[in-house]
Amino acid sequence: MNLDELRQEIDRIDAQLVGLLKQRAACVHQVGDTKRASGAPTFVPERESALIEKLLKLNDGVLPEKSLLSIWRQIVSCSFHLEGNMRIGYLGPEGTWSHQAALSRFGDSVELTPYSSFAHIFAAVERGEVNYGVIPLENSTHGTVVQAMDFFAHTPLRICAQVHQSVQNCLMANIPAAEIRTIYSHPQVLGQCSQWLQQNYPQAEQIPTASSTAAARMAVENAAAGAAALGSPLAARLHGLNILAEQVQDIATNTTRFVVIGSQDTKPSGLDRTTICFTVPHKPGGLVDVLEHFRNHGINIFCLDSRPTRDTAWEYLFYIDVDGHETVEPLRSCLAELKAECPVFKVLGSYPEK
Repeated sequence: MNLDELRQEIDRIDAQLVGLLKQRAACVHQVGDTKRASGAPTFVPERESALIEKLLKLNDGVLPEKSLLSIWRQIVSCSFHLEGNMRIGYLGPEGTWSHQAALSRFGDSVELTPYSSFAHIFAAVERGEVNYGVIPLENSTHGTVVQAMDFFAHTPLRICAQVHQSVQNCLMANIPAAEIRTIYSHPQVLGQCSQWLQQNYPQAEQIPTASSTAAARMAVENAAAGAAALGSPLAARLHGLNILAEQVQDIATNTTRFVVIGSQDTKPSGLDRTTICFTVPHKPGGLVDVLEHFRNHGINIFCLDSRPTRDTAWEYLFYIDVDGHETVEPLRSCLAELKAECPVFKVLGSYPEK
């Protein structure tokens, strides 16, 4: 076929695609009505996980995986809107990595609401002001987000999904790079870029801010004084800043794991992760004895962290991520043993690994 004929063929296929999307939308409306009648949740992470696996098999490697999943994300986001507008809370303001993670997980068709603190996000979800909240839990370079972790032990909410957000920070400013004297950003971002900053701007003053978006705003307001910021390309675009350097994080694979909190339990997907918290008996080897249960059941531990309980001095809550779903063996039996042994024990949620 010549070029005109190829374009006509593309136009024909595009018309078919729109027609199929309209058919899908009609089905989605019916699904939404059925879910509302039964009280079922709009967001079903285990079904999304199965759909992703099915899409990748159907694609057979023809389309770039990232592009295919991006297209699918927006289609599903539109479905959320058609079923009944979904509201998502995240740590604002606009342009933060939390904002980007919410977009990555839920797309552009849902209502995204920024909040000024983790406490406000948890409270908003508990009140039903938003359906879900997106919370950063750990960064591959800088470790656990401790400010967020403390809320999980005391909330009735559950972790029902996760988001792995690639964090590729950039240097942004509206002045030449040579004139930079002050660099603003969130402490986590400054930590993720510490080596790059030492190599490239050892004399620049580093000023922590409440968020990388707040840093972008400071870079705009104080440009005449030599201000720049570190943050996401989204923050640069929202604030009209020029990107002077890209991917300035010290480790190229820098990633933050976010979790989605809500009031629902997620059913098994076949490849799941479970997060729990517990205290251990006050005796020598207490933690070792607890961890032994996982080895005895052949269960892999992904990570282990601890935080003060804030109720009793020098007593700690241990947070652990393990392989498996809380309702599926062998993890179900293992968790039953831990519940009987640990003074404090709580399953924070089971959710798809992908």
